Amino acid sequence: MSESWNSRTKLVHGGTRRSQYNEVSEAIYLTQGFVYDSAEQAEARFIETGDDEFIYARYGNPTVAMFEDRIAALEGAEDAFATASGMAAVNGALTSMLKAGDHVVSAKALFGSCLYILENILTRFGVEVTFVDGTDLDAWRAAVRPDTKAVFFESMSNPTLEVIDIRAVAEIAHAVGARVVVDNVFSTPVYSEAIAQGADVVIYSATKHIDGQGRVLGGVILGTKDFIRGTVEPYMKHTGGSLSPFNAWTLLKGLETISLRVNAQTESALALAEALEGHPALARTIYPGLPGHAQNGLIQTQLGGRGGTVLSLDLKGGKDAAFAFLNALRIPVISNNLGDAKSIATHPATTTHQRLSEEQRDELGITAGLVRFSVGLEDPQDLIADLRQALDGVLA
Repeated sequence: MSESWNSRTKLVHGGTRRSQYNEVSEAIYLTQGFVYDSAEQAEARFIETGDDEFIYARYGNPTVAMFEDRIAALEGAEDAFATASGMAAVNGALTSMLKAGDHVVSAKALFGSCLYILENILTRFGVEVTFVDGTDLDAWRAAVRPDTKAVFFESMSNPTLEVIDIRAVAEIAHAVGARVVVDNVFSTPVYSEAIAQGADVVIYSATKHIDGQGRVLGGVILGTKDFIRGTVEPYMKHTGGSLSPFNAWTLLKGLETISLRVNAQTESALALAEALEGHPALARTIYPGLPGHAQNGLIQTQLGGRGGTVLSLDLKGGKDAAFAFLNALRIPVISNNLGDAKSIATHPATTTHQRLSEEQRDELGITAGLVRFSVGLEDPQDLIADLRQALDGVLA
């Protein structure tokens, strides 16, 4: 693969391994193990595994390796380890690097399962976690300490779409020798320059935009070769959170079209946000691409001016109004995924963030009226008309 290729070319050809049959589409290697020519070869491989050698599917697989190589090339990372889900990636990245007595600083605006790992799992094993307002750089400066081992945040928070300054937080963290771990799902690998901006580790739920068609679970951890192979791989291969070959093949197919899909979805998301802003049924229209968003200036430098594929609508009438709106939609589906070809509407307070206390939700701005809307590939004018009629119905 040529390092000079642009992103869309890397998404189609990066990491390809062809068998002796020279197939056009990547092969699916559905096998749990691999055969050795001799006992000596088996012994040698367990001592040191070469770049294109495999031992057991939990440790690595040719189809999975193609996915890892391709997403690493896109992200500008030295290496990647693919996982069974996005949460396996979050857990694997954090747990593999931390031990009892370590200190972590995290943004408090997190997906519910990410918060569970930090609040319940890591602390159970003696890791100290400090939560801060991720958009407040002074809060980061006050929280990091000489013994801080890592900082963790969603580059764009779920579901209130706060954008955190990667470069500035990385500078604060690196000053005390802490590793910067970024959950980059909402920013997408299409718009990401997280590693160039200072992130040490980047995590994706590949279930979202990378698949993009609601088919499979998957995740990936990206970083330096030393970190991926020296820290992450030993933990993941022994604890079993590896990606299946079939899912890896599906995600490879998703990468071929992710740029086209995400750019179209982002254009539609901006059109929807502009069309719906100021509707009398809405208390807030939250979209980073709108000039009134608090971090709109930051996305110009961090994401090339792209606001992403998700907007959030905060209805004035609380839960009753949100449910009436959701039930009146004709095109989008009600579900709890995002980044799909189909538009998806979610009520975070009763689904993805329901385990948070009411006080926590209030602090994060996750109101009873908040609806997260992941924009799909439908005609944007059809979506605008549908959302407007649903909002009008709330007022009727």
